[in-house]
Amino acid sequence: MEPTQPADHMNSADTLQPEETAELLEETSPQNTPAREQRADDIRRDLEFLFDVPLQVSIEVGRARILLKDLLQMGEGYVVELDKFAGDPLDLYVNSRLIARGEAVKVGDKFGIKLTEVVSQSDRIAKLG
Repeated sequence: MEPTQPADHMNSADTLQPEETAELLEETSPQNTPAREQRADDIRRDLEFLFDVPLQVSIEVGRARILLKDLLQMGEGYVVELDKFAGDPLDLYVNSRLIARGEAVKVGDKFGIKLTEVVSQSDRIAKLG
């Protein structure tokens, strides 16, 4: 494959066709390199002994601070106002650590969460300490 010129120096005859662009992306993508795939397989094999470790997963709709006297007055029909607005993403925690955000979905007769944002791995690692 011949080297390409920067886009501002290309004329219409030098531009890549869509199928050529896809091939180039596949060839140059660091995610598709055999070495990267092998490394991922090695890491997975090294961590297999952890796969059966149970984790506490919780979804937070929102938070509120209330006075003890209000807590003691609670009964059926009492409404606790949360700090989030309707439509705000829900927070997904694993072992009390924020992992992702998403939206509530109904799966059959149960509720679930559809992830819309996953906290980056570097942010998760930074919060471990």
